[in-house]
Amino acid sequence: MTDLTKLSMTEALAGMAKGEFTSVELTEAHVRAVEASRPLNAFITETPDQALAMASRADAARAKGEAGSMNGLPIAVKDLFCTAGFQTTAGSHILEGFKPPYESTVTANLWRDGAVMLGKVNLDEFAMGSSNMTSHFGPVVSPWSPGTLVQRDAGAEEGGFLSELTAAVRQPHPVQEWQWTRKLVPGGSSGGSAAAVAARCAMAATGTDTGGSIRQPASFVGIVGIKPTYGRCSRWGIVAFASSLDQAGPMTRTVDDAALMLGSMCGFDPKDSTSVDMAVPDFRAALTGDIRGLKVGIPKEYRVDGMPAEIEKLWRQGIDWLKSAGAEPVEISLPHTKYALATYYIVAPAECSSNLARYDGVRFGLRVEGKDLKEMYENTRAEGFGEEVKRRIMIGTYVLSAGYYDAYYLKAQQVRTRIAQDFEEAYKLCDVILTPTAPSTAFAIGEKMDDPIAMYLNDVFTVPASLAGLPGISVPAGLASDGLPLGLQILGRPFDEATVLKVAGVLEQAADFNTLPPFVAARG
Repeated sequence: MTDLTKLSMTEALAGMAKGEFTSVELTEAHVRAVEASRPLNAFITETPDQALAMASRADAARAKGEAGSMNGLPIAVKDLFCTAGFQTTAGSHILEGFKPPYESTVTANLWRDGAVMLGKVNLDEFAMGSSNMTSHFGPVVSPWSPGTLVQRDAGAEEGGFLSELTAAVRQPHPVQEWQWTRKLVPGGSSGGSAAAVAARCAMAATGTDTGGSIRQPASFVGIVGIKPTYGRCSRWGIVAFASSLDQAGPMTRTVDDAALMLGSMCGFDPKDSTSVDMAVPDFRAALTGDIRGLKVGIPKEYRVDGMPAEIEKLWRQGIDWLKSAGAEPVEISLPHTKYALATYYIVAPAECSSNLARYDGVRFGLRVEGKDLKEMYENTRAEGFGEEVKRRIMIGTYVLSAGYYDAYYLKAQQVRTRIAQDFEEAYKLCDVILTPTAPSTAFAIGEKMDDPIAMYLNDVFTVPASLAGLPGISVPAGLASDGLPLGLQILGRPFDEATVLKVAGVLEQAADFNTLPPFVAARG
């Protein structure tokens, strides 16, 4: 029988439409995969009972001819999206145990279209990070981490239910364990989403991208991740980090799946003042494979010092693939790119310091008492926030303070405008832009934690488009010499996700990336 966890979403929809299997069967297979993937620490909250109930409703809807576009597909939800009645933590101790009474617009859209929730997945605390190492719930381990699957006998010494049985019926039972040779990060902040999709325990996952938090982890684990134009997906019900940058998007196994899921997630929302009232096109219809005559911009400023030769080589290979498909590469210039990272790490922390001021121990979340109100605030925030969040709050508070606002924050916003203007000028010469997604492959857990600047450089290729609010997608394009995935990034004009997806589909077909992570390959 076909391993249902190896199917793409579009393949699963076709199989269910033919009656080859049900959503309940598909969901059961993924629930088992979630359990088998616990060594990755990808999930903060598993919801198997809810998943099976939603799958049953999806089967009933299909039987009535009322199936939605995502009907019966089991997905994971980044734990930044509020889910009514289910814990939403943002990866932080300060929100541990918080169960919102409302649903985010994006997840509500997915449930409307029949998607099934497997659970809430791990992330860098408040989406602040590029490695998924800042989560209060521990780091996520990439399924690409080298290791071996071993089997041992376990019995009553494990405790729990077995330890309650009498000695006469305590029998050893086989337990599979993954023994890591080296633990790698899955990227961040959407590391749990990336790991869950790459490990084949969720068919897809929601992510959020503030400076590259969908695209960079997608590159690290060999999946597809698209950040739509700012305003395309509602931010209502998503725990805020930097409000002028945050944008939801799908993380999937194929470009076709990304087009399918994005169509469900998008749509105007009057509850979000930044949501754009614009019709959502049929993104899947754009996947024609015909890019003849399209001009592909190659920004000379993205050839950064120290970029590995194999990433440069893959970039050239991507240019050749698109040229062979009929596109025309043209050199472009984005002169203010060199200021993008510094600009981002002024604007984002400033908005973070404002957004996170609401976590004071008074209305919801963690509360640590003190001798007076001020001490209660201090105790709650000191215990509730991790080191990276505290660092960004302090930076943001500093650049917004009297005497520094004009010198830092206002100047950063002016540079941000110049960066957006660079893209406007570039798109007079080209239809899309091709770049590497990340400056390296995945690194080891703990490797860059002592150097925040080195960590921030992971987003050097993704941040400019975020500052300009542009759509971008990462497509797995090959393996580096260390056997780890590398991605290529396509950037497009505002609200032209259709063209971005069309070009991405051509790249995907040319790259033909189908290597399974060691963690999945070992499962068989």
